[in-house]
Amino acid sequence: MKVAVLSGGVGGARFVQGLVEVAEDVTVVGNVGDDVEVLGLHVSPDLDSILYALARLNDEERGWGRAGESWRALETVGELGGDTWFQLGDLDLGLHIVRTQALRSGVPLSSVTLRLARALGIETRVLPATDDRLRTWIGTPVGDFPFQVWFVARGHRDEVDAVRFEGEADATPAPGVFDALTQAELLLVAPSNPYVSVAPILAVPGIREALASRRVPAVAVSPLIGGRAVRGPADRMLERLAGGTSPAHVAEQYAGLIDALVVDEADADDLDGLGEVRPIVTRTLMTDLDARKRLAEAALGAVVA
Repeated sequence: MKVAVLSGGVGGARFVQGLVEVAEDVTVVGNVGDDVEVLGLHVSPDLDSILYALARLNDEERGWGRAGESWRALETVGELGGDTWFQLGDLDLGLHIVRTQALRSGVPLSSVTLRLARALGIETRVLPATDDRLRTWIGTPVGDFPFQVWFVARGHRDEVDAVRFEGEADATPAPGVFDALTQAELLLVAPSNPYVSVAPILAVPGIREALASRRVPAVAVSPLIGGRAVRGPADRMLERLAGGTSPAHVAEQYAGLIDALVVDEADADDLDGLGEVRPIVTRTLMTDLDARKRLAEAALGAVVA
């Protein structure tokens, strides 16, 4: 079965890791709204989280970056007066150097990402939503900030009033993305923050339309457990921007785009307001690979349910 999954953030990467264990033909469409230039290097945090998870190189304790990381280069940057607010480990730097060199030579991000995946022994197709520049900006009561400044430098402590995507009007889906979405037998939305991990993907012209005109099931996985985010600000954002953190509030972010929503057992008694979106109740906490596989299987089960 051909599966296409929209993924962003740590939760998305962990879900994808389980998905490829139980599905044979998977294409991952990753968020690039988080991309940032750090010390002259092009960093794609969400794509990298997917690559590291699939290559089993991810740091499970931190939730981001590579396992066994060291920080000597960053320490030197700090000693020399450079910016250290965005943490780049020594092992991680190697990937960013290779990516940046390729991009500056004219290779598009999608081709670079596929090259990196193959070099890491990954057979799954991992594609950026777009090769064009697309950047997430966060509107707060104290001003607008680029995503990484708000999320990392400011510790996402500012409440969010609005989210916008610089470059969305001129962006086009990366090669292979539209075909993956229109030829899939199942469309999935990973348990990612709807506003800053999935919305930037849907902002690329043609991607939302592909989901809206689907002829196959589309299933989203809620990133919340008991109305709370496992990590990150998804619950705070839903409370402020959507008015609540129930499964219905999550489903509203994908109105017209999904047929079913996978929710945790802790939310089983809070399923009012889903309308035609069918709930799939299971355990969604992805503590290890087995848990990630079970969650992926629950989402895949929507095809035969």
